[in-house]
Amino acid sequence: MAEIDITLSDNEFNKIRDRIYKIAGISLGEAKRTLVISRLSKLLKPKGLASFDDYVNFLDHKAAPKDHQEFVNALTTNLTRFYRESHHFDHLVKQVGKIIAAPNQLRANGKPRLRIWSAGCSTGQEPYTIAMCLMAHYPQLRSWDFRILATDVDTQVLERAAQATYPETELEGLSKQQAKIFERAGDTMIRVPANLRKLMTFKPLNLMKNWPFKGPFDAIFCRNVTIYFDKPTQTKVFERFAMLLSDEGYLYIGHSENMRAEAVGFSLCGKTIYKRLAGANRRVAA
Repeated sequence: MAEIDITLSDNEFNKIRDRIYKIAGISLGEAKRTLVISRLSKLLKPKGLASFDDYVNFLDHKAAPKDHQEFVNALTTNLTRFYRESHHFDHLVKQVGKIIAAPNQLRANGKPRLRIWSAGCSTGQEPYTIAMCLMAHYPQLRSWDFRILATDVDTQVLERAAQATYPETELEGLSKQQAKIFERAGDTMIRVPANLRKLMTFKPLNLMKNWPFKGPFDAIFCRNVTIYFDKPTQTKVFERFAMLLSDEGYLYIGHSENMRAEAVGFSLCGKTIYKRLAGANRRVAA
């Protein structure tokens, strides 16, 4: 078998950049060249490929669906932790308190409804933190039609999220109150309790494609995801979020992200916290 040429020509890099942009909206700058080499070179040897050009040709003509997903998984970045950017969860707790005080319309099963979407959920720390915060403050949500949708384009991290098991080092930096929520899962592992796991629906989702679910959502978390998109792609995604939020719904984005709020159907109401503008376009089904 030929040795892998780990160099990446400008032409090869451009082909890879175009592909990941078209598939997942991810915009790779020149600074990401080393990352591309490091992550994709690991995929070449098992396939008997000698260069990145060979790899692109393989994806174009011979690859199975799992190979295309493997390509996307390799080029996504997953950095997260429990209670990250805690002011978002504090704000959410207050807003859900208002919903509980004046419940929205009942579902067919007679229960008031609450829906939250974690878009770009990575290994699950974000949606589980949402569940932990809300259930700690409002145990009455057990009798609600309360669900959290958690999606990501990377299928590998979704599998880990669904397992809800983490190394105990994840407890570092948490308060005693926060840490005691977890169960032990062996000598060095912890697990999210079953009553919180059952609130989750984990689904693979590419934000560039169809969103096959119905709104409205009371809150959407999409944090440190759109930093990998260019401005036109960011605008399109934010507009679609506005269409799926309830009249009093909120969008939470990452600390390094920003948007032209009013142009995409939002008003800024806190640090990286946006409220859906009254009258913004609504799409009930996606």
